[in-house]
Amino acid sequence: MVPLTQINNDKIAISLSIACVIHCFFMPSFIVLFPAFLPVQLDNELIHYLMLWFIIPISVFALIKGFMNHKRISFLFIGITGLFILIYAVLLGESNMGETGERTITLIGSIIVSIAHYKNFRTCSDMDCSCHEK
Repeated sequence: MVPLTQINNDKIAISLSIACVIHCFFMPSFIVLFPAFLPVQLDNELIHYLMLWFIIPISVFALIKGFMNHKRISFLFIGITGLFILIYAVLLGESNMGETGERTITLIGSIIVSIAHYKNFRTCSDMDCSCHEK
C-alpha cells in the first residue's frame, strides 16, 4: 500500500487533475465512438462530484503538508485557488456557463491545481528533504 505522504499525494493530485481534463475533453468523443456505453451515463454530473470528492481532500492534505514542510504559503494559495475554480465549474455547470465555459473553467482550475502540486513536489525534490518519510 502506498503511504499517505506529501509527495505521493502531490503525484495523485496531479493525476486526478489530468483525469479531470481528460474526462472533460474526451468523454463526449468516447460516447460517440462507443455508443454502447451511453446507458452507463459516464458523462453525468455525478462523475464531476465524485472527482471533486477525491481531488479536494488529497489536494488539501498534500498542500498543507507541503506548507508545513517547506513554509511556502504561495503553493498553498495557488492550489486552493485552483480547487475553488474547479468547485465553481462543477457547481455552475454546463447549464449556466455552456459547454465551452464549463470546459474552460475546468481546464484553468486543473492547470492551477497541477502547478501548485508540481511546485510542492519540485521543492521537496530540490531540497532533498525527507518530508516524504514523515
